[in-house]
Amino acid sequence: MKLKEFFIPFSGLKLGKHKFEYQIDNTFFESFGYQEYNNADIQVKAILNKMTTMMELEMLASGTVNVNCDLTNEPFDQAITADFTLIIKFGEEFNDEDDEILIIPHGEHQVYIAQHIYELLVLSVPQKRVHPGVLDGSLKSEALKKLEELEPKETKEPKQDTDPRWDGLKKLLTDK
Repeated sequence: MKLKEFFIPFSGLKLGKHKFEYQIDNTFFESFGYQEYNNADIQVKAILNKMTTMMELEMLASGTVNVNCDLTNEPFDQAITADFTLIIKFGEEFNDEDDEILIIPHGEHQVYIAQHIYELLVLSVPQKRVHPGVLDGSLKSEALKKLEELEPKETKEPKQDTDPRWDGLKKLLTDK
């Protein structure tokens, strides 16, 4: 299912820059079958620079996604910012194999940008999601308490005697 508001009809636009703004929430991600976020509030600005033989689409995104912490499972708002530039050229047939160049057929009059926005936003969220309260020590949770209890304690191992046959070789490493 394609989201109609993400079609940019460029054929009626004059040469130069044109600005499009989008408010992204969780329904956008759900339309792609992506349900990793509890909530999303992201502003995306798309600036289409129409030239005579090609177009350049610059996308700027900023906002927050509400995710669960990987350590404590506590929900928190993860701030994200991202930007990406896509070159749109005309060719014989549609081709989006290159990450930075989109080729659309000569007779096309609009370009669909939802997939590019989706990829930009998903890739801008860190792989490891850690609640800011964990990092600064202000978050108190049962999960953190249990992790601290189960943390391995430092043990002092007795110093092992080395084989004297290797001592000569070790000396060569330190003589440099």
